[in-house]
Order: sequence, then structure tokens, then C-alpha cells
Amino acid sequence: MRVDLITIFPEYFSPLKLSLFGKAQEAGLVEVKIHDLRSFTIDKHKTVDDAPYGGGPGMVMSAVVWGEAIDAVLKQAKTKPVLVVPTPSGNVFNQEMAIKLASFDHLVFINGRYEGIDSRVVEHYQQSGEFSDVIEVSIGDYVLAGGEVAALVILEATSRLINGVIGNEDSVTDDSFAPGEMQNLLEGPIYTRPPSWQGLDVPEVLLSGDHAKIAQWRKDEALKRTRKFRPELQA
Repeated sequence: MRVDLITIFPEYFSPLKLSLFGKAQEAGLVEVKIHDLRSFTIDKHKTVDDAPYGGGPGMVMSAVVWGEAIDAVLKQAKTKPVLVVPTPSGNVFNQEMAIKLASFDHLVFINGRYEGIDSRVVEHYQQSGEFSDVIEVSIGDYVLAGGEVAALVILEATSRLINGVIGNEDSVTDDSFAPGEMQNLLEGPIYTRPPSWQGLDVPEVLLSGDHAKIAQWRKDEALKRTRKFRPELQA
């Protein structure tokens, strides 16, 4: 997979060099290119925003500058990429969307700041046909200072689903929200050694060696946790 990230804060993506995502790059499973939006500005002050039409607080990021940056990335693309737009007004990100994004060869993230990106940017690229899809994504019902944090969340969830990124692929199938039996369930409690700690013992069934009973216990505990914290998933 190739990932292009356009931002006014390239340093924000330094965590992508770490952990599984960093190892995925070293292994050639993921290629990342980070682009500084200000390098595509057309004035000496490197202006990326302007006052909103109609008035109101804050500044809006320029369609002209974003168009220059996105077009430059498109010229380097070997196939039609997917444009991902982190925004609190987008579709709510979930495991199903992570699986969808992991299936694509090329993702382009445009990371807005201030009051956001001029709406004509998304509208134009939805109509131009230069992207195989344009997806506006929200990671939750709250507002961040910019799209970079949301992009990191989306990439963390998406990259681990790419074949070869996680050594034991069973780890993915056992996740909360994973397709199959866990589709609408939160993962239940987990334990490791020692068997007793601070007066708290590991449930005996996990020490029994009876795989059928262990599987049933895990499903029952997942149901309990889901009903307690996310009952709407079982509605």
C-alpha cells in the first residue's frame, strides 16, 4: 500500500516510523510520502487560508492551494488512489471501514486545520473521476485541532489489517468488531502470568485446557462487556 499525507505539520507524522507501522515500511508492505502543503502556496507568505465567505469565526483553508497539492500527488500515482478526508462531519470510522481502506493500494489523506478545507475541494474531486473513491471520515463525535491525529488513528487501525503486518493473523480475527462472531461484540477480559496478582485470580476455565469451554467463556464475557458498555451494538 502507498500512503500520501498532505499537511501543514509534516512532523506530526513522525510516529509512523514506530511500532508495527514502522516495521511495515521497513518490510516494504507500506510506502509513506508526507507532503508539506505550504510548499504548494503561490505567495511569498505561504498563505494556506483566508476568511470565510458569509462571515464567522476562524479561517478556511484555500481550495487553490489544496488543488495544487492534490494534483501533484495524483501525477505520481500509478493507479487511481482513494482520497481520505478526516472531518468531524464525515462518516463515522469503524472496523468495517478499516477493512475497506486496507483493501486499497493507494490512500491520499488531506489533513485540514482551522475551520476546515474549502468544501469545493471535496466536491471537485468527487466529480473529477481522478480518485476511485472520496471518503470523508470522522473518528468520533468531537472536534480536533486538525486532521493529523485522525489520520494517525485511521492508519493505525487500517495498516494492521494488511497481510504480513501482524505476525499472528489470529490476533486480527479475535479483535473487537472483527467480522464473524465478534462483529458486534467488544473483546472480553484478557490475562497472562502470574495466575494470581494482588488477590485477583485468573478465571479457572482459562487454566483448564478445555478449548471448547474457553471459547464459550470468552464469548459469554464479550456479551457481558458489550451489554454493559455498548448495548446499542446488540440492539
